[in-house]
Amino acid sequence: MAHRSLTDSYAVSSQISVEDVPVFKVAGYSGIICLRPDGEEPGQPLAQEIANAAQAEGIDFAYIPVRSGTLPDDAQVREMRLALDRMHGSVLGYCRSGTRAAQIWALAKAGVRPAEELLEIGHQAGVDLTVLGERLTVQPSTRHDNSTGSRFFQVVIVGGGAGGLSVASSLLKRDPSLSIAVVEPSEEHFYQPGWTLVGAGIFKPEQTLRAEANLMPKDVTWLRNHVTSFAPDAHEVSLDDGAVLSYGALVVATGIALDWSAIPGLEETLGQNGVTSNYRYDLAPYTWKLVSKMKSGTAIFTQPPMPIKCAGAPQKAMYLSCDKWRKRGALDRISVEFNTATPSLFGVKEFVPALMEYVRKYGAELKLGSKLVAVDGSNRIASFDYQDGDRTIRVERKFDMLHVVPPQKAPKVVRESALAGPDGFVAVNPETLQHVQYPEVFAVGDVAGTSNAKTAAAARVQAPVVAVNVLAALRHEPPVAGYDGYGACPLTVENGRIVLAEFSYGGKLAPTMPLWLMRGTRPTRLAWWLKKYIMPVLYWHGMLKGRELFVRPRPLSSSRKDG
Repeated sequence: MAHRSLTDSYAVSSQISVEDVPVFKVAGYSGIICLRPDGEEPGQPLAQEIANAAQAEGIDFAYIPVRSGTLPDDAQVREMRLALDRMHGSVLGYCRSGTRAAQIWALAKAGVRPAEELLEIGHQAGVDLTVLGERLTVQPSTRHDNSTGSRFFQVVIVGGGAGGLSVASSLLKRDPSLSIAVVEPSEEHFYQPGWTLVGAGIFKPEQTLRAEANLMPKDVTWLRNHVTSFAPDAHEVSLDDGAVLSYGALVVATGIALDWSAIPGLEETLGQNGVTSNYRYDLAPYTWKLVSKMKSGTAIFTQPPMPIKCAGAPQKAMYLSCDKWRKRGALDRISVEFNTATPSLFGVKEFVPALMEYVRKYGAELKLGSKLVAVDGSNRIASFDYQDGDRTIRVERKFDMLHVVPPQKAPKVVRESALAGPDGFVAVNPETLQHVQYPEVFAVGDVAGTSNAKTAAAARVQAPVVAVNVLAALRHEPPVAGYDGYGACPLTVENGRIVLAEFSYGGKLAPTMPLWLMRGTRPTRLAWWLKKYIMPVLYWHGMLKGRELFVRPRPLSSSRKDG
């Protein structure tokens, strides 16, 4: 295939074939960039076919499709700059005739080379670049500067928890050639849904802990750093060691931040004075210690305002504690309160009747709209605010055991970034999970600014959707998969029975199993069996490995795609 050199390190060509790739390898090319969308004409080789051939030859490949008859847009030019930065040595760009490959190269070099020089290079190669006009006269301040040590990855995933690792695995299942960086500082990975069972003495803490290194997909680059800032206009992420990552697509999977300090007196008394929480690995065993030793007194369980992760977990702690006390014959001597800042026991009304049966069964006092605002650990006093019309009433209650769920919010690095919506979480389309302003940015899990329940089950369904839509974004195509808001909350009402709440956006019931097998609005032993035995296995060996049992991404409706 004939090709024309623009410089010593960049040449352009018309459409190439799979058979041409080894020839370019022999000619010394270390990178190939496809600027032609798939399907422009019959018989045209797919970009993925060329990419596979390039990979087999050890040649780097990038796909930046520019539609015929149009000029490259700013996002495509930015991606071209990043591709050229990471491809060392000679690079070949191709399209139908070579014109788009020359135009996008010239725009990528605007501000680095004078406009007159770029026009002359095009003229010598037989390509008219005058159509680019003033876009070639970029001021030096807008140049792409790689002197800071920027590293390019096709996909950068910020967060190596449930959502982040699941997306990474799902991406690699679909395209093993992707360059992916996962930014995650922690050496430990926790199965947080298991902490409720640790607090009930059913699981050992170590059953919920694995080494992050043993879970990280082997074909990703793991960066053990904290992200300090996002620069979505520049397609960059900054790390705490000063490094800068450039990306073709970004997935934010940082999770949600537990704001222990929002309740005065809480942090300094956690793990002592009868104050505990199943929302921390090191505290869940203390919950079990308190429950197993308590014979009489007052036990208070709290829930903060939404949003929180696993909104059922605060009351699960109460149910399992009461069940233990009941079986031991101590419940009649223990006063149990559930103080929730929310206006109802659970956000989906169909599940409330079954839960209320257990509230009454355990003799618990339900206090709606009651918000924990302070803790005096040494004197064992908890302060609550509740509304009485226009008045805020503060009451103090003595306790022997206090199980606290802290207020929660988006991590600071997200809240203070251009990615955040008004609520501080990543502003995404609730169906595609694509950012509302930056099409190359996605969010998965608790950090997504969506109205679904923030649970591991939700992240499990979201991850394949994000993976498929990220791949579409890398092809400069619109999203193709949709998320319906599915979330699940296994409400452990007693040791051996669970109300399995499954629902989607708007509180619509979304059972996975047929009703004749399991009715989620009623407590069942089958749901308990799933929670205790199946879900941990599904998490460690399914979800985190990209195995998408029951969660294959559903296509967007044709009207959504057309819109």
